[in-house]
Amino acid sequence: MRKSVISKFVVLTLIALVNPAYAELTESELTSLKTLIDSDHRSEKARARNKYRHPFETLKFFDVKSNQTVVEIWPGGQGGWYRSILEPYLAQSGNYIAVRSKDSFPKPVSKVPDNTADRVLVFRAHGFMIYDKPAQQYFDAIYKMLKPGGVFGIVDHRGDEAVPQDPKGVSGYVNQSHVLMLAKNAGFKLLASAEINANSADIKDYPRGLYSLPPSLKGSSFNKELREKVLKIGESDRMTLQFVKP
Repeated sequence: MRKSVISKFVVLTLIALVNPAYAELTESELTSLKTLIDSDHRSEKARARNKYRHPFETLKFFDVKSNQTVVEIWPGGQGGWYRSILEPYLAQSGNYIAVRSKDSFPKPVSKVPDNTADRVLVFRAHGFMIYDKPAQQYFDAIYKMLKPGGVFGIVDHRGDEAVPQDPKGVSGYVNQSHVLMLAKNAGFKLLASAEINANSADIKDYPRGLYSLPPSLKGSSFNKELREKVLKIGESDRMTLQFVKP
């Protein structure tokens, strides 16, 4: 067994002692997720993106159980892509809470008292990290929401580490080192990372940044060569990181 696997096993064991909600998903939960992900209650357009966003593998990696309190930051309204999976998945015995742009976050959000969430998840809702926002305040707020032993999971467009992080986020990419720094400063410990949502074909150098890629496809309406190129690449290369609140 590799050292990294052993280390994660030890950390998971300690978390489970502090927070019993942290445990491997049951077969019933795995089946429920698969059913919801492929269900026609989700639009055909949403389901078409499963191959890029890997929801089953991602939610399994974040150990999202059906009896947890799960907070999603900026899910994109009622039609939010992950919301269409998480909300029905948690409907019977869990609690799904959407923190919307209209909420006071990163100020305290009344529907998410401190130390009450089992999971706080961020899926490509990266604006607070790069658009001249007080990024650290957002990470600090997420930390406060979680129970001890709770997990902060994030999937986001991974930037080129050879290019310094642009605070204005023109390209839309976020350096993984930038996310790790913000999480560490908030008090989080990195539990695990995964390449579930990686895309090695993404060269991260396009006329409109990541927005040149699907699904946005900015700037290629009248450029057939570019359109064919970016469609072949697919969606962006993404980091998938799992942090724990000690």
